[in-house]
Amino acid sequence: MVKVIERAGLPIVQMCNLVPVSTSLGINKIVPTISIPYPLGDPATPKEVQWNLRYTRTKKAVEALTEDIKEPKVFSV
Repeated sequence: MVKVIERAGLPIVQMCNLVPVSTSLGINKIVPTISIPYPLGDPATPKEVQWNLRYTRTKKAVEALTEDIKEPKVFSV
């Protein structure tokens, strides 16, 4: 789905924890997440930690939208 949206001319970032799969599919902008059931947080941690996890990953994804790249890139958090 990401490639279809990109072909339509809309910038998109895929947030996922299976980074090798996304890069092999040629997804251009990838932000790693934490896990499959809780991609942006960890319910076993305090709310402040969860907020920080979500904030930093979401901020990185928004920043990645502005970058002009032509090949897969993983944005480290």
